[in-house]
Amino acid sequence: MLSFLPRMAAAPPSYCFVAFPPCSKDGLVVFGKNSARPRDEVQEVVYFAAAEHEPGSKVECTYIEIEQVPRTHAVVLSRPSWLWGAEMGANEHGVCVANEAVVTREPASESEALLGMDLVRLGLERGATAKEALDVIVALLEEHGQGGNYYEDGNSCHTFQSAFLIVDRNEAWILETSGKYWAAEKITEGVKCICNQLSLTTKIDAEHPELRNYVKSQGWWNGDSDFNFSEVFSLADEHLACCSGRESLEKQGGDVSAQAMIDVLRDKDSGVCVDSESFLTTASIVSVLPQDPSFPCIHYFTGTPDPSRSIFKPFIFVDDVKLVPKVQSPSFGNDDPAKKIPRFQEKPDRRHELYKAHEWARSLLESDQDKGQKLMRIMLDLEKQGLEAMEDILSRTEILDPAEVVDLFYDCVDTELKFFK
Repeated sequence: MLSFLPRMAAAPPSYCFVAFPPCSKDGLVVFGKNSARPRDEVQEVVYFAAAEHEPGSKVECTYIEIEQVPRTHAVVLSRPSWLWGAEMGANEHGVCVANEAVVTREPASESEALLGMDLVRLGLERGATAKEALDVIVALLEEHGQGGNYYEDGNSCHTFQSAFLIVDRNEAWILETSGKYWAAEKITEGVKCICNQLSLTTKIDAEHPELRNYVKSQGWWNGDSDFNFSEVFSLADEHLACCSGRESLEKQGGDVSAQAMIDVLRDKDSGVCVDSESFLTTASIVSVLPQDPSFPCIHYFTGTPDPSRSIFKPFIFVDDVKLVPKVQSPSFGNDDPAKKIPRFQEKPDRRHELYKAHEWARSLLESDQDKGQKLMRIMLDLEKQGLEAMEDILSRTEILDPAEVVDLFYDCVDTELKFFK
């Protein structure tokens, strides 16, 4: 019997952060996420250009097909390589979205529908602001619902509800869902963290029109007390503050930068960087969004597990950006076990070239500490050079020449691979 698994299963302990001025440096909005997933799962970094679509065309998501829109924005995504959606990513308009699996008192559906990770990509492809992305996600949730296996596992169906952190240059929205019902809070200042527990309380700036009637009908709220989303939807005593990393960012005063966010994501002592028996931080992202729209947004991806042993490489949206096959997993087309029914009867080797090189570096760190530490110092120096070059771009007065960064991410991955070899 699988029906009891979703309710009992712990959601993977991922962490998402956003910092706004005055907590962040130089008028920047800084966004970050560690994606905790099953230890052996591979994440890839993929770019999809903006595209026009024929009227009436469909898009095939992880499990279901839905109506396509006339135009989709350019997106860069970090995603488990077996699925269509993404754990986190950004679009050409400076919108960033990250997803959290959450458990609520309402068991998540095993029926195949949209995954929370599909909704990340759909929000990015269809929303030019954080609020537009939120509106896209909740409309699709209403129309198609959420459900289906969160993991590439043919033995058990692991299902979760979804929470999202949706950010642009001006504001962020925390969106939390249970089935098709949802509530959202708008953030414009300070530091916020979300994790694998519900966090919305009584400050709700938008919600499903039937939300309160629904919870009353379930006997979860009497209508007399203040409506507290986490208390109503959490399993007993789970609506507790979950974010240790937030304190580290708040201690930075007004100096939260890309480097400060990277340091928080690397912190194993706080639990933000997950390395447990079941779960590992399989990929990470940090994005820097200048509030001045004349400056480009910069998105740093690891594309490899464990940010304490990975380096963050910058990506900037420009036309004709160079694709990076070395961080893309092999494609199995219609023969992919994730697409065949019954699903996940086999697990193909999804490792990309950078992942394999990183595995070698990890084994070196474990087997020969001196050599491993020396390699890590070289890699961190490479990362520092990248961060300084990006700071230089954000401090210039002249407009960025796209030709300067068209192969930025490609070159960084290429250099990383050369050091590994």
